[in-house]
Amino acid sequence: MVEGEQGAGLHWSVADGQPARLRVDGAWLLQVAKPDLEAIWYSQRQLPAQVQVEVAVAAWDSSLLALLRRLQRLAMAQDVELLWHGLPDGVERLLQMAAKPSTQALEAPVPAYGPVARLGLLLLGVLASVAQTCRFLGELVLALGRQLRGRGRMRRGDFWLALQQCGPGALPIVALIAILVGLILAFVGAAQLQAFGAQLYIANMVAIGMTREMGALMTAVIMAGRTGAAYAAELGSMQANEEIDALKTFGFPPLEFLVLPRVLALLVSMPLLCVFADALGILGGFIIGSGLFDISAQLYLKQSLEMLSLSDFLVGIGKSLVFAVLIGLIGCHYGLACGRNAQAVGQATTRAVVSIIVALVVSDALITLICTRLGV
Repeated sequence: MVEGEQGAGLHWSVADGQPARLRVDGAWLLQVAKPDLEAIWYSQRQLPAQVQVEVAVAAWDSSLLALLRRLQRLAMAQDVELLWHGLPDGVERLLQMAAKPSTQALEAPVPAYGPVARLGLLLLGVLASVAQTCRFLGELVLALGRQLRGRGRMRRGDFWLALQQCGPGALPIVALIAILVGLILAFVGAAQLQAFGAQLYIANMVAIGMTREMGALMTAVIMAGRTGAAYAAELGSMQANEEIDALKTFGFPPLEFLVLPRVLALLVSMPLLCVFADALGILGGFIIGSGLFDISAQLYLKQSLEMLSLSDFLVGIGKSLVFAVLIGLIGCHYGLACGRNAQAVGQATTRAVVSIIVALVVSDALITLICTRLGV
């Protein structure tokens, strides 16, 4: 027995005709000296199948819980059943929590599916993704319809803030990339045209390439990495912090407050950025033409204007509108479908950027093919 009025007590109490009892009393606190549990436990040479543990402590903290857990492990090692008596409510709940197996141990092993089953699961996952996407698009169309009828709840301040972020805020990087793309187009074309003495047609190639293809596509790629990723990260963080659930609880539709202003801002800013990129791309081509091949500014501009038509600009602007819808919808969709932790936010942002770029390239190829077939 090791016991004191203010100390931690632990001792056996064995009486004839009664089960063995282990009494825990005194004050089981961190700053109090503790008895040697193993020495007291093994002092009984022959332990019965059942041991009564009587807990009558005056004060306790985590030291008591540690003692009882060690008792459980010692009893389990010798196949002894412990019968608890007098456990404080807090200690009893903590013991129950500690005795529960971890969630990883409760997880059932993944069954080994055959090829047919894997194909079926893949199709089910695709169908679920398609259904979720259709639901998202349908809700967004309904929200846009309510906004056009004057019954929407979108705040104008959100729209202007989103427009500032994806419009004027993107001008520097768009300008830099557009000039570099114009320089590259002119330099690559000049290397081939110089062999035929047709350096003047650098202006034609750069003008057509920028207005119909590269201006809209490169602007969209920049906005995918800059704005699409930002949308996915912002909405994903709100989803992880349960802010979107709070909006739904208070009756605010997330699509009208969060998605619609972002998509409309992209629809307004993307055509303007596309025209801006076209002009700077042509300027980049002029730098190569005048710097390497002595083409005058008047001649370069005249050659560019003679080659271009209104349909070329309209094709590029039409592409930019399609790209704006894709960037806004995919970025917001992945943000709203994000999980509840920081890792899920990063995954949603990565998937959004990858999906947007793939969608941009595929849609650009389809539009170009349609325009070619129609002779536009």
